Amino acid sequence: MAKTKQTKEVSFQDLVTHLKSAKGVVFANFQGLKVKESEELRRKCREQNVYYVATKKTLLRKALSDAGFAIDPKTFSGGVATIFGDEDEVTPAQVMAEFAKTHEVATLFGGVLEGQFIDATKVKALASLPSKQQLLGQLVRTFNGPVSGFVNVLAGNLRGLVTVLNGIKDAKV
Repeated sequence: MAKTKQTKEVSFQDLVTHLKSAKGVVFANFQGLKVKESEELRRKCREQNVYYVATKKTLLRKALSDAGFAIDPKTFSGGVATIFGDEDEVTPAQVMAEFAKTHEVATLFGGVLEGQFIDATKVKALASLPSKQQLLGQLVRTFNGPVSGFVNVLAGNLRGLVTVLNGIKDAKV
């Protein structure tokens, strides 16, 4: 069933909105993926709270232009899938790079970071960075290390006292 003009306009506005609000955007080839593989990629995107959309290059070029980007998707070979990360700059790159490891057809074209186009090598480098959640975990672990060490030192004195008292008790028995 063909899409109505209103449906197309809503899809277009949704695409422009995501382009404007996204912290990180990745462009990749999806042409040649089987339906099962494409659904697998969509599922992984949903799990990581990133938005995945496959559009025609003409529509994507117009949306990019309306969002203020000077990127021409016609330079990309194959079909273009766009992955948006509203919460994190790294997550879309990580999801697509991880998927591309197991699917040769899915290749990275590039992306948008801080309003600038970045090529595929920079997207791969971005994908190797830890995510925001991983960095927060490392920060908490760093702060917690000295505190837990201090608690262990204080508990060591009490353990020593208990050991001495048990030794005295055993000696009297």
